[in-house]
Amino acid sequence: MKKLTLVLILLAGVASPVWAKGDAVAGEQKAASCKACHNNQGEALGYPKLEGQHAGYLVKQLKDFQAAMKSGGAEGRNNAIMGGMAMPLTEQDMEDISAYFAAQPMSPNTTAPEYVEAGQKLFMGGDIERGIAACTACHGPRGVGHSLARFPRISSQYATYIKNQLEAFRSGERANDLNGMMRDVAAKLSDKDIEILSQYLGGLH
Repeated sequence: MKKLTLVLILLAGVASPVWAKGDAVAGEQKAASCKACHNNQGEALGYPKLEGQHAGYLVKQLKDFQAAMKSGGAEGRNNAIMGGMAMPLTEQDMEDISAYFAAQPMSPNTTAPEYVEAGQKLFMGGDIERGIAACTACHGPRGVGHSLARFPRISSQYATYIKNQLEAFRSGERANDLNGMMRDVAAKLSDKDIEILSQYLGGLH
């Protein structure tokens, strides 16, 4: 909770706008190899939706994939496929590619009715008794995240991807979150919690 409070204080003190450094037009050409898996819009099934994601967040992930390759997995975010794809990219390439996918409109997703009530309760309010912070504290009530803090947009994301990432944070397999915030939250989530949240977020838009 202290980590979360610190981040919110830092965000509250930011007054100046952040201008994207990437060129979406150049990024479309540079993203040719990315489209093989993520398709033109960045919404291929079986892979995370990239469309409409904050460019800064996408840049961070590419840098983290690259860092993991360079450090043998000691730093960044481990993924053999994405690490290999990120390695030849320059910082400008990352900015341009991220700008391209960020500019694509995110397609809506849905939530099965049986997950709406429980999902809304956990997402909006967390669980005080178990020390689970509300997801809205960082991702906002509509799940759109925060571009400056590089908190990702999670609304309309594929349920399978959300589930896999929450499980990876919980196990420590994924450890590139700011100050371990996601690992702290995920460590307190049950399998049922993860199922509810991953299913709920699809229709949050």
